[in-house]
Amino acid sequence: MAKNIQITIVAGDMDRMAAIKDGRVQVEGCDITFIPMEPEEVFFRAFRYAEFDCCELSFSSHMRVTSQGKANYVGIPAFVSRVFRHSGFYIRTDRGIEKPEDLRGKLVGTPEYQMTAPVWMRGILDDQYGIKSNEIRWRSGGQEEAGRDERTPFVAPEGLDLEPIPEDRTLVEMFEAGELDALTTAREPSSYTLRKPNIDRLFPEFRSVEKGYFRDTNIFPIMHLMGLRKDLADKHPWLAGSLYKAFVEARNIAYEDIAKTAALSVALPWVAQELQDTVQLMGADYWRYGIEECRHEIEALARYSYNDGLSERLLTPEDLFAESTFDISKI
Repeated sequence: MAKNIQITIVAGDMDRMAAIKDGRVQVEGCDITFIPMEPEEVFFRAFRYAEFDCCELSFSSHMRVTSQGKANYVGIPAFVSRVFRHSGFYIRTDRGIEKPEDLRGKLVGTPEYQMTAPVWMRGILDDQYGIKSNEIRWRSGGQEEAGRDERTPFVAPEGLDLEPIPEDRTLVEMFEAGELDALTTAREPSSYTLRKPNIDRLFPEFRSVEKGYFRDTNIFPIMHLMGLRKDLADKHPWLAGSLYKAFVEARNIAYEDIAKTAALSVALPWVAQELQDTVQLMGADYWRYGIEECRHEIEALARYSYNDGLSERLLTPEDLFAESTFDISKI
């Protein structure tokens, strides 16, 4: 009798993965060990050492190593992390920055230039406001802890002012001291959380701005995808498709759970109204998985990655994902 293969799945502890974690959803032919882990650690260990069988990946870094022919993982189009990113611009209010165009010539910190969130932010600056990346001076390094560097080696293209901050400094420290004019980051900086003087968001009413962005573009920015190590994908050609089916099923259960009103699955009193507003704006499948469903978003990020010098060629979805995830059978 054939035995199931043993697979470890590593990802953030999120509602879209809960049914995988607790066993409500099985991956056909597999026995699963689920390890919840913060994304920064997952990415570091995956891109440096390819430690995990199947794991959450930075989409930007996946594009970068794929363009170089160095990818250890093949993509699965389960986009477990998506975030609108206008909320991720933070500014000093004493630098005359009142609108995006005022960032030209400013000194802006970012944890990693190849980090997916800032890639989207730079793409938004270009597409929505006409600001090119080389019109801003960039400084990279640890946001809250000193010593962070790029997870995959990166040399800035000619004409881009990008330098690391000193290894013993942090972006937040320099931002508070007035040595940086702004930050683009995925995590809310402690200087903003603690309401330090002269620090605010570039878009204080970011929610209305982000809704307008979605109406204009139909883009809900993709941050992370799931990846399967290539040696396993080659050994078990059925595995990528089976994992994708399981991730979709787990996401659908999350949809169902959040819609339950008898006992709220999320500790927010008006989550039902929030869900209704979201569906009205974005449709019932507001957290889309799938290649064709998300092709326009994938192609936008690929274009931003190439324009920023992160990808060595302009990638297509066909370059990035397992072939078996393009056409999933339906009953």
